[in-house]
Amino acid sequence: MIKLHRLRGDEVYLNPDLIETVEATPDTVITLVDGRKMLVAESPEVVGQVVRNYKAAVLATAEELREPGGAELLAFPGGYRADQEGDDPSSPSPG
Repeated sequence: MIKLHRLRGDEVYLNPDLIETVEATPDTVITLVDGRKMLVAESPEVVGQVVRNYKAAVLATAEELREPGGAELLAFPGGYRADQEGDDPSSPSPG
């Protein structure tokens, strides 16, 4: 999620994968993939940079997970780790 600000200054968190377009009209209007529109205080350039920074951080984290010991970054309830053999909490239980 990225943090932006409404025109009144209130913080709003947005999933950047839902952004379809960003326009300056002169206020910045973000159109989401479902057609909803959102006015934000940041300029289109700033919104673009925030989205790029977010996606770069996601890719960097994914690369860290590929490194030896990187699976330790993942914490699952019950102590499950992605590099463990055996019971996967996302798998249906037998029987």
